[in-house]
Amino acid sequence: MGNGEEYRRRINRAQDYIEQNLGRSLSLEEVAQQAAFSPYHFHRLYTAMTGESLYQFILRLRLEKAAAVAVACPHRSITEIALETGFSSPATFARAFKAKFGVSASEYRGRKDRKAVGKDRNALRKDRNAAASTRPYLGEVMNTFPAQSINVEDHPQKQLAYLRHVGPYAGDSALFEGLWGRYCAWAGPRGLLGAPNSEMVCIYHDNPEITEDDKLRISLGVTVAPGTETSGEINLLTIPAGKYVCARFELTSKDYAGAWNTLMGWLPNSGYQPDDRPVYETYLSDPSEDPEGKHLVEIRMGVKPL
Repeated sequence: MGNGEEYRRRINRAQDYIEQNLGRSLSLEEVAQQAAFSPYHFHRLYTAMTGESLYQFILRLRLEKAAAVAVACPHRSITEIALETGFSSPATFARAFKAKFGVSASEYRGRKDRKAVGKDRNALRKDRNAAASTRPYLGEVMNTFPAQSINVEDHPQKQLAYLRHVGPYAGDSALFEGLWGRYCAWAGPRGLLGAPNSEMVCIYHDNPEITEDDKLRISLGVTVAPGTETSGEINLLTIPAGKYVCARFELTSKDYAGAWNTLMGWLPNSGYQPDDRPVYETYLSDPSEDPEGKHLVEIRMGVKPL
């Protein structure tokens, strides 16, 4: 069995589990366990391989099942069907059903020609397809950015003297400039910037497709010698040793999402799968010195054999 087929087999297993348990609450950790993937990476991998997020898949199956039951069992109440198909309340179900089908469940049940309902949904379908076209797919990754190289390497344990930010960060170059400015004001007088074998790093602790924006955590800083003293808002953390896939790119600020999509699209046929170690970027150049403002960046993700 090829590596891509193994990823597909695991995704299919997760989808089977979801379908068998639509009527109850399903956590990311629970579904990821069925696919034997790390919960941290599963949501992004699922989207890359199917073209819709895990949440969208579960919601779609619940709504489609509810619609079928509403038609096949006209004696059953809409509220009963909503709760049976995993919705937390009739109000939540009503909003989701109308958003998908364009009419209420009662109206859907009463219509003789449900193909007409489908025509009402053409605009919704176009919107969904347009959104899906920007998502990556296995074997044909969309919205990608070409890598200079992608290699699997063994890396030693590293100590990072870091400054942490909690909150939104996507596309906010001013935020990162401010964070690095604060960090350098601490690290510069201590001789930590540009030290031999040091690396400038940003760790992403949370998956932005799952965690709410105001709770997202990043830790940026420079790798330092063990035992380095920190102070104020600067702390130490350990980046574990082991195998990492290292994908190198030359990026502008708008290219980062495409670079991450490239890496996720590379994984299924690589013979590796992500593990639970931190995912981080290492910055290998100063974009202020590039006439186009480009940054040489290496994305590193801990991996283990598939």
